[in-house]
Amino acid sequence: MTQLEHIGPPRVAPALITARGLEKHHGQTHALRGVDVTIRQGEIVAVMGPSGSGKSTLLHCLAGVITPDTGEVTIGDTRISDLSEDQRSLFRLTRLGFVFQFGQLLPELSAEDNVALPLMLGGTRRARALVQAHSWLERLGLAGMERRLPSELSGGQAQRVALARGLVNAPAVLFADEPTGSLDSLTAERVMETLTDVARSTRTTLVIVTHDARVAAYSDREIFIRDGSVTSPALESAV
Repeated sequence: MTQLEHIGPPRVAPALITARGLEKHHGQTHALRGVDVTIRQGEIVAVMGPSGSGKSTLLHCLAGVITPDTGEVTIGDTRISDLSEDQRSLFRLTRLGFVFQFGQLLPELSAEDNVALPLMLGGTRRARALVQAHSWLERLGLAGMERRLPSELSGGQAQRVALARGLVNAPAVLFADEPTGSLDSLTAERVMETLTDVARSTRTTLVIVTHDARVAAYSDREIFIRDGSVTSPALESAV
């Protein structure tokens, strides 16, 4: 038997996020209708759909921001849909990262303090948290801007600060909700290149909610949501 014959099939990354039978109502609106999703370790997935399709509701359920009416969500070995609100908050703080459309940086805090904030909320001393914040800011091309306020940054710079904040606690999953929605096309492209390059280099699972096909093109796989249901056959082929 030759050496090549000892080589087996490519290793498939294990599932990191598993959601089964997600149902969610917002008043009279049936936002999710029995959604099943599996996302693997290190995978970059774009959740796409028109406005009102349920894609943001799906992200919020996957991230434990809200709980589904029925169904379950598991990240790693934790079934987050069974956790209390306080337990979910701690899980999000210590295990997950978030990037939002408008960055949602605290305007009164400098770039370094915005990035260090998740660590300090988790109990890390400020001096140590700032060292890690500076490391991420430098990695994302923001060295020298540590003490600038959000109002003193360009849109692209502010979104990279938000990205650094989302990554500073080495999350298992980074959730990005329309991360380029407030940016011009050139800045959006640069932010997406940075976002996906960092996710791949750190093997961070990345879930992006977007309606923009140009943003989704950076992903490994797309999940399409319409009227609260998954409509893409690509989902089942990846499970």
